[in-house]
Amino acid sequence: MAVECNINHLILDNMDAETAKIIGMALVVGLGVIGPGIGLGILVGRALEAIGRNPEASGKIQTTMFIGIAVTDALAIFALVIGFIIKFT
Repeated sequence: MAVECNINHLILDNMDAETAKIIGMALVVGLGVIGPGIGLGILVGRALEAIGRNPEASGKIQTTMFIGIAVTDALAIFALVIGFIIKFT
């Protein structure tokens, strides 16, 4: 237990600001795109199910799906922008 605390203390003492920024960017972007990735999978899967059930409505379903994809991708791009802000400030 005491050895682990000393190792963690040494690691945190030796970490410079640039390393912390890189780790912060990786965490923000990595965690920030998990939600949109899952959301896109669910969105496209459900749209394909709806088109399979009602092919006549495929135009409306695809339009709504593309709007949903754009909004979901905007969240992922937002996470990427926040990551770059963390890295370069």
